[in-house]
Amino acid sequence: MIHSPPLLEISSVSRRFPGQSTAALEEVSFSVRKGECLVISGANGSGKSVLMHIIAGLDAPTTGTIEHPSTGGKALRIGLVFQDADAQILGDTPLEDAAWGPRNKGASKAEAETKARTALYIAGLAGKELHPARTLSGGEKRRLAVAGILAMEAELIIFDEPFANLDWPGVVQVNSIISELLHNGTTLIILTHELEKVLGLANRLIILFQGRLVFDGLPETALSGTRLEQWGIRNPLRSYSSVRDLVWTADT
Repeated sequence: MIHSPPLLEISSVSRRFPGQSTAALEEVSFSVRKGECLVISGANGSGKSVLMHIIAGLDAPTTGTIEHPSTGGKALRIGLVFQDADAQILGDTPLEDAAWGPRNKGASKAEAETKARTALYIAGLAGKELHPARTLSGGEKRRLAVAGILAMEAELIIFDEPFANLDWPGVVQVNSIISELLHNGTTLIILTHELEKVLGLANRLIILFQGRLVFDGLPETALSGTRLEQWGIRNPLRSYSSVRDLVWTADT
């Protein structure tokens, strides 16, 4: 576990939507520390997306609080990499796209371009600054989303289902940028049910089930000391030994 000061404190957060008999989130509490790579997992409908929107400031809890203790009362700069990478592209080229945020915040054209070029380099898109943004691969589009966030100097980056609709090379690209961000000390939250693709990069795992937090601890503990299937998650350590094993059933 990382013992650095917390960037984010989520305290007894619940979210209820009108007309729904049950809460989307119920009394969820945890902290996120600087430099941490936190994976939040759970089956569809577990509350991951609702929690993500609340952390990112796109929604508000019905009850409970979200605090940023390390900012001296200021809002934490949070960047969100959406599941649909195409929806996050605003510029015709990677350079224009990565510069959009700084320009929107009042930076001069030259300053925004400098920030964008630096961010694109960090995100592994150097040499593609002027390529048509829409022609990038799925993995490159997620890298571009990260570049736009880096250009805005975000202190926390949230990845929402970062492997959705990606082939194997795309997954490798996304994990490469995640590794680079962690190496640079960036704090990350990764929301995914595909634990087998990224859990090895995490130092902590949280599991949501039916809106409640049911596990918060080391990934190794979750994989060896709990039955993940009870929460709608297949244990990624389950192995295959023959072609007949290559089908998911209730028993495998």
